[in-house]
Amino acid sequence: MAEAGTVAQANAPGRISGREKAAILLVSLGQEFAAQVFRHLAEEEIEQITLQIAGVRRVEPAQQIGVLEECRQMLLANEYLEQGGIEYAREVLEKALGAAKAAEVLSRLTSTLTVRPFEFARQSDPAQLLTFIQGEHPQTIALVLAHLHPEQASTVLAALEAERQIDVMRRVALMDATSPEVVREVERVLEQKFTTLVAGGQSRVGGVEMAVSVLNHADRATEKRILMALETEDPELAQELRRRMFVFDDIVGLDDRSLQRALREVDFTTDMPLALKVGSPEVKAKVMRNVSKRQGEQLAEAMEFLGPVRLREVEDAQQRVVAIIRRLEDEGEIIISRGGVDELVV
Repeated sequence: MAEAGTVAQANAPGRISGREKAAILLVSLGQEFAAQVFRHLAEEEIEQITLQIAGVRRVEPAQQIGVLEECRQMLLANEYLEQGGIEYAREVLEKALGAAKAAEVLSRLTSTLTVRPFEFARQSDPAQLLTFIQGEHPQTIALVLAHLHPEQASTVLAALEAERQIDVMRRVALMDATSPEVVREVERVLEQKFTTLVAGGQSRVGGVEMAVSVLNHADRATEKRILMALETEDPELAQELRRRMFVFDDIVGLDDRSLQRALREVDFTTDMPLALKVGSPEVKAKVMRNVSKRQGEQLAEAMEFLGPVRLREVEDAQQRVVAIIRRLEDEGEIIISRGGVDELVV
């Protein structure tokens, strides 16, 4: 019988549950990274994993290494799937891990993930995609855009007519799970125009997160035009998109002048210490470089004596800081770079 509080003693990570593996992984990553992971999980998942972590007293080194290696292999396999599909992933993994191990990794991955359809579209030039889909129904265009990389989707979106941009983006944001029949039908139509296609399958695409990602990569003019139109058509959706378009960790991308301007309006007594409590080291360093020595010392002291706080309080504080940054951008006082030559700050 294993001693109390010890995670399963078997060295092979395959002999323990997925929840135990998650606990070992997060404990290995440390508190700051674990907190960042929790921000992307549902409340029920957080509760389950937290209970598992609470029971961890000791992890065998061999077991820890096994879990970390399995995680690395799964991430590599998923990356290869995104790059070139399952056959490409199998070829690369076989060269790196051998045929048996590659098959095992792909089996675990594909048992929980369905290879996304429209792989051919993600491998295509945006200009070609525009030619093929611009005459399609807005819902069809939205379905295709929702399967693309955000950079591709934003390029195609910017090339559409203004009215169609708004209609398509609204459909992307409101899209939920799509039936495999619909996906296969769209693929069947596009098969006449493309020579390489992948098999269709059900996957969750679109949604607010996808819309936010596309708009974050779009130029500022396109973004503002779409959001202003949605303010009239669907105010709640527009507000949700605005709320998510710039997250706290994006502070690292602000130029020093813009950050200094924003920090002048931030509450350093409460909001900033809270916001930085689970902030990345890069964000903390960026903020510290852009405040006075005295202010930095006061901030570090406030963070040190802050004590345990609810994650919701931290997120609310981060959102208040983000709201200040977004408002200053709307007022033209600061610049949020979105990449590309036209976004260079001179």
